[in-house]
Amino acid sequence: MVLEDIAISRSIVSVYKDKLLECIELDVALVGAGPSNMIAGYYLGKSGIKAAILESRLAPGGGMWGGGMMFNEVVVQDEVLNLIEELGIRYREVRKSYYTMDSIEATSIIISKWIGAGTRIFNLIKVTDVVFREEDGVKRVCGLVINWSPVESLGLLVDPIAIKASFVVDGTGHPAEICNIVAKKMDVKLHTKTGGVVGEMSMWAEKGENFTVTNTREVFPGLYVTGMAANNAFGGPRMGPIFGGMLLSGKKVADLIVEKLRNKK
Repeated sequence: MVLEDIAISRSIVSVYKDKLLECIELDVALVGAGPSNMIAGYYLGKSGIKAAILESRLAPGGGMWGGGMMFNEVVVQDEVLNLIEELGIRYREVRKSYYTMDSIEATSIIISKWIGAGTRIFNLIKVTDVVFREEDGVKRVCGLVINWSPVESLGLLVDPIAIKASFVVDGTGHPAEICNIVAKKMDVKLHTKTGGVVGEMSMWAEKGENFTVTNTREVFPGLYVTGMAANNAFGGPRMGPIFGGMLLSGKKVADLIVEKLRNKK
């Protein structure tokens, strides 16, 4: 077989172009490919929702790869066992109600599952702004402004492009980047106690896990928060290398959006 360099290039460019054009208009745009948004992508894809994850880094997975302090094990609790069993992730009980998963294996399986469910991934894409409109006096997030991550990191003056989405999910983790953009640039108040991003508290695993799931919700019309972005936006304690709350948060945000989209129809 003779391999032609130009044929290889044409193949990549043509297929990527089609994939990007297909996702210029989405039901759900998930910002950040951490564990919560990966789980959300899996359940959205399973439900037939047109969704894509936009990740600024080269590889999806967020902080889950590193386990606890680079020991590649993470902890989950009883409440999440049904979910990880559905995904086919192996775990073992090390003490009552404390289960560990190999962080590399777990992250790899989750990536495979949500891509297999049909949710697209665009890596090395940086979300720099939101698209918003005002209808009947109500402002609403209805899309994202995106650019290549290297363009942003190098400070190049290259204009971005916009994509449309019925709903946006901030899964950017500790920075809660999309929430901060909305609060600072749109002259609005988020549905938090301060109207802005409250900021995370110091570590308290039990409270942090519960807080993250409870506050996975719509933080502004058209904008949802999940995982550590929910924790940071509403001001909860961090929880370290326990990931049950993160995974349950991803499932919850998917369920909320699926219900909202079905009600719209």
